[in-house]
Amino acid sequence: MAAALAASLPAPSAALTPAQPSHEAIPASMSKVIDLEGDIPLGSVQLDGMVVSKIIKHASDSHSSIVHGLLLGLDLDGVLEISNSFALPHHTASDDDEKLAKSVGRYQTSMLRSLKEVGANDSVVGFYQSTTMGAFFKQALIDTQAIHQDKLRHGGVVLVHDVSQTARGNAAFRAFRLSKAFLDAYKRRNFSSQSLINHQLTFSSILEEIPLTVRTNPLLSAFLGTLSTPHRASSASSPLGTSTAALPPTFSTLDLGTGNTSKNLELVIESMDAFKTEENNLAYLSRQIGREKARAEQFMAKRREENAQRVAQGLVPLPEDDVSRMFKIPPEPSRLESTLLLGQMDAYAKTLEGTASANLVKMYAAKGGSSA
Repeated sequence: MAAALAASLPAPSAALTPAQPSHEAIPASMSKVIDLEGDIPLGSVQLDGMVVSKIIKHASDSHSSIVHGLLLGLDLDGVLEISNSFALPHHTASDDDEKLAKSVGRYQTSMLRSLKEVGANDSVVGFYQSTTMGAFFKQALIDTQAIHQDKLRHGGVVLVHDVSQTARGNAAFRAFRLSKAFLDAYKRRNFSSQSLINHQLTFSSILEEIPLTVRTNPLLSAFLGTLSTPHRASSASSPLGTSTAALPPTFSTLDLGTGNTSKNLELVIESMDAFKTEENNLAYLSRQIGREKARAEQFMAKRREENAQRVAQGLVPLPEDDVSRMFKIPPEPSRLESTLLLGQMDAYAKTLEGTASANLVKMYAAKGGSSA
């Protein structure tokens, strides 16, 4: 998906002779609000209520636990206002990556062109992705956000929607962007142990969270209020004194949720197994590198002794710079994957902590009610 997003984003135009502007000048009262040069840093994200509904519907209608889409909007006075979004086609692991990238790229270009034709906002400000149990540390998300922060104004944001929280009645949305330290290491393509130490990188410092607020339409808020407020039914349709509401009461908060806890425990164990496998692979590669370095050092020591003897005999010493050609010492393996797995383990553990504590209170309440 990262390659498809990069193909659809506008490429930087070549340096041309600037033409005389034909538009009107910006009023002085709006010059401080409209940030044409991108000098005002991005401080918060404002999400429209319609975008919240579209993302929730996209995630609930999809058969996959992870869905993607693009965010459209505008940044004004340090606030990124997300006013619209559209979903991206779903793909499976069996799809061909090159064909998929071209297909998604054509779809994005067509959608943005259609929005522009009808006069809607077609400015891409980021993308959204759904997740489960709060674990969104994925390589694909990192790659896509890195492309956005390289090509979009203010870097864009990634909006993460937790489907498991929505199933429990909480619309969980969080906005992130990559930290400067991680971007520096990402551009260098160096995630060795020393690079992580120099950049002070852990799984908690890869992304930085941006404050998020949801803006709802006053008419929509009033309409939802009429749906949830009980009102007197007419005597012709129901008995006198009966109160009804368009939205029936829900008892989802009384659900003990033992199934979610079991699933969360399984995900924690799977992430721990994946992290252990990755650590074993890193240890094996480190041993390989250590053996090659030891062989190279032994060769160099032997070559120095031989050169010392040749110099004593008045002969020309042998070259010592051919050790790199004789011994192919592999570079230190990247520790990015293990760092991301640590982030997934932390997210699963925090989700388990929250759900288990709430379920424990419900179980005690249910036990007390049954004994009474």
